[in-house]
Amino acid sequence: MKKKVNIISLGCSKNLVDTEMLLKQLQLAGYATETDVEQSDAEVVIVNTCGFIGDAKEESVNTILEQVERKKEGWTKQVYVIGCLSQRYGEELAKEIPEVDGFFGKFDWQGVVGSMGERFREEAQYERVLTTPPHYAYLKISEGCNRTCSYCAIPIMTGRHKSRDFDSLLEECRALARGGVKEILVVAQDLTYYGIDLYGKNRLAELVGRIADIPGVEWVKLHYAYPAGFPEELLAVMRERQNVCKYLDIALQHGSDHILQLMRRGVTRQQIVDLIHKIRREVPGIYLRTTLMTGHPGETEEDFCELCDFVREMQFERLGVFPYSHEDDTYCDKHYRDDVPETVKRERAEILMQIQADISERLAASLVGQRMRVLIDRREGDYYAGRTEHDSPEVDPEVLVSAEKPLKCGEFYMVEITGADEYDLYGRVCS
Repeated sequence: MKKKVNIISLGCSKNLVDTEMLLKQLQLAGYATETDVEQSDAEVVIVNTCGFIGDAKEESVNTILEQVERKKEGWTKQVYVIGCLSQRYGEELAKEIPEVDGFFGKFDWQGVVGSMGERFREEAQYERVLTTPPHYAYLKISEGCNRTCSYCAIPIMTGRHKSRDFDSLLEECRALARGGVKEILVVAQDLTYYGIDLYGKNRLAELVGRIADIPGVEWVKLHYAYPAGFPEELLAVMRERQNVCKYLDIALQHGSDHILQLMRRGVTRQQIVDLIHKIRREVPGIYLRTTLMTGHPGETEEDFCELCDFVREMQFERLGVFPYSHEDDTYCDKHYRDDVPETVKRERAEILMQIQADISERLAASLVGQRMRVLIDRREGDYYAGRTEHDSPEVDPEVLVSAEKPLKCGEFYMVEITGADEYDLYGRVCS
């Protein structure tokens, strides 16, 4: 057996897929592998970085420095850095942290594998070692983004949108299902552009329908759609397929026309409202998750009040809020001044989250007494933690289930909801 490698995976689920594919390459080369082990005895550590916003960049840099310190102390022998932060700031980082053995871009897996004296196996480039529980897996269907949103540095790091081949995605899903995966979490920076670059037309609805046809796939969830250019034919698939979850993660960012225009989102508030109404009308019972931003350059108190009214009007089932982070080389960096104080950005985010907390609490309370199908993820103390079709891992509420008999992780159970709070539901397995 060769050396042990510990990969520390930071950032989003799309990064996690990259980590899983790199793990497979290393295992094929004969390495023992592990992920996210803080006090690892591995000879080699690879940090897969995130460079999305300021907090994520800070976490990535701190993690690199921690591993460099462990190298100095003799706990590890080699430290490599990959991912978005390395893609964007590799040269600067190499000068600032010369103790790192190599910085490689987000897509340069050949480089990091080669630097370890191994051959990158092209024939296995989409094979993975799952780091999630074995009953669910993320499926990344594209890289990059063609949008020109003012605040976003992702296209700088990942380049233009590149769809993955349709057939290779289906083959990967079949392999995942054969391995026991029951839930496919479809992810991309921009789901709603899938297929246009490869096939000259949007094929997202077709892809989702074909995934749903695969034996063993019981849930399909969709993450990171955009309102501009939303493929409305997808709604029929979501409505008609029982295993396509009534759940959609669609990034909206704001509810003020003034700010939407400054953001270069290509959509108006009324167009967003009309789309949301259409989605809810055509897919009854759907849960919508969205993200909003506070403190974008130029955001006035009036703009923020419009955003608050927008949240109250739309009654989103799931909501995340991010204070604006000023990123180098973005449209904002070149054309706008970061004129909203940091304290105001964060205060506005907290106000929005309190509005949403009230909405979420009312929604959760309305579910008490209902029976819901729950997928059990893990045992946690006296409870089993699971999710409904309306919840994705890590970001959404859970159902804390009590049971007289042991439950199996990765299995579905009918659960009666017996209680609720702002964040979670409580239930018991139906007899």
